[in-house]
Amino acid sequence: MHGEGTSSGSDDALGTRAALRREQLGMTREELAHRAGMSVAYLRQLEKFPGDFDPAAVMRLAAALEMPYTDLVTGRPDAAPGQSAPAARPVLMRLSEHECWERLGTHGIGRLGLSAGTGTVVLPVNFLVDARTIVYRTDADGAAAVTAGDQLAFETDHIDEHLSNGWSVLVQGTADHITDPHAVHTLGERPGAQPWAGGKRDLWIRIVPGEVSGRSIRTM
Repeated sequence: MHGEGTSSGSDDALGTRAALRREQLGMTREELAHRAGMSVAYLRQLEKFPGDFDPAAVMRLAAALEMPYTDLVTGRPDAAPGQSAPAARPVLMRLSEHECWERLGTHGIGRLGLSAGTGTVVLPVNFLVDARTIVYRTDADGAAAVTAGDQLAFETDHIDEHLSNGWSVLVQGTADHITDPHAVHTLGERPGAQPWAGGKRDLWIRIVPGEVSGRSIRTM
């Protein structure tokens, strides 16, 4: 039940950050436990008591809370003492497609946007970049298991609030199922391929881009 690497004895503990983020998202403890693949009792213990918790469970919890793992475990870093305030003139710039792919890198965490019966649904997903396409894996019966040919959008970003800069990349395209066993095996061996949310996720989906756009913001 317990593992190494996730502990805190201060008031600003992992459990405090998790509970605060859950309240910000308007989720009940039961809803969060279900999304994170853990029991309500375990989540309650994590929220209320400092200690060492299973890192895999904490990774699933971070994904369910739609926040970076390091932010959940250690908290967001404060600005260095004496750091001057950022300049007051923000500059918003469009990114070229090449610059967008550079920022996407090889893998990471992003958000999938797709249409549902009740409107638009946004879901956090682990992603890989493969030959200028976006690839993710999901449960065949899950919400992210779109049909081949469906139109969907993928977005990821990076923000540094202390320096007042960041970027955002949006990929809009068509879903395609990856069924070739060799391709599935190769993708599964890549760094970042293991889903933070855990569980059995055997359906691999490729987003074939129709449009790639991005913006960056910085201060002068």
